[in-house]
Amino acid sequence: MFRIGFGYDAHRLVEGRPLILGGVSIPFSKGLLGHSDADVLTHAVIDAIMGALAIGDIGRHFPDTDPAFKDMQSLRMLEQVLGWVWEAGYQVHNADSTIVAEKPKLAPYVPDIQARLSEILQVPVHHVSVKAKTSEGMGFCGREEGMEAFAVVSLVQK
Repeated sequence: MFRIGFGYDAHRLVEGRPLILGGVSIPFSKGLLGHSDADVLTHAVIDAIMGALAIGDIGRHFPDTDPAFKDMQSLRMLEQVLGWVWEAGYQVHNADSTIVAEKPKLAPYVPDIQARLSEILQVPVHHVSVKAKTSEGMGFCGREEGMEAFAVVSLVQK
């Protein structure tokens, strides 16, 4: 038995915030705005896992109205969600994701992001795909107003 989930997230780029993607700090003049650390990639992965479990989305379980989640590391949220995966009798099999951003160039950081996510997801690094794309100057990502991420995660029974 297996389950598949899809996740999406977007955050606005602002000055004065660190840029965190997949739990990795990326040197850049702007960061993502959000109640937590606004790690758009990890949020998309979380939503994909929650979709596979059919338990709602990140906003339902980690609302931005709850001060307990203020500035929380998204990887801590992901660890909690993985606990729900295991309680349901599943484990992550693989994750595929895409980050959309004009700047900074993310290719040099992709191996570190894959390694960090594979560590948290407890899967081999070759089971975690992270791709970085631009939107060729179109839309809010193209205007460098924000970033978005998409993720698909498969779960298998333990």
